[in-house]
Amino acid sequence: MRLLRRAMWRDIRARRAQSLAVVATVILGVALFGAGPGNPYFPTDPAAALRAVEIGAEVLLKATKVDGVYDADPLVDPTARRYLELGYADVLRDRLQVLDATAVSLCMENDLPIVVFDLNRPDNVTRVALGEPVGTRISSNPQGAQRDEQ
Repeated sequence: MRLLRRAMWRDIRARRAQSLAVVATVILGVALFGAGPGNPYFPTDPAAALRAVEIGAEVLLKATKVDGVYDADPLVDPTARRYLELGYADVLRDRLQVLDATAVSLCMENDLPIVVFDLNRPDNVTRVALGEPVGTRISSNPQGAQRDEQ
């Protein structure tokens, strides 16, 4: 019984440490947080949106393995076209699978823009932090649902 209890607490502490492991680094005056919510079955996107709203962030950065939001999965469909800008309603209406709908709704309610960009491209984090146009911007006042003309 004692070994079982010890193993159980070790597992709980390990999961708790993972969920609470928040990385806060200041780069060019930008605070970057990386963490999960610490709750099973609860996606990380709403947790990120909630933290961004709580700290009064200017923008929520969603780093992914593709360079923005597409009308189809670009890893599967070679004809997929990237959006340069979108509105929150466009993402929700078209069920674009870029972020959890709860996260998009939370950002919409708090007028928090979202930038979706490729984390694997060199200097993208710095470019986004400097305000350069990288990836797709989701906000309440997009210049229409603009697609990249490539």
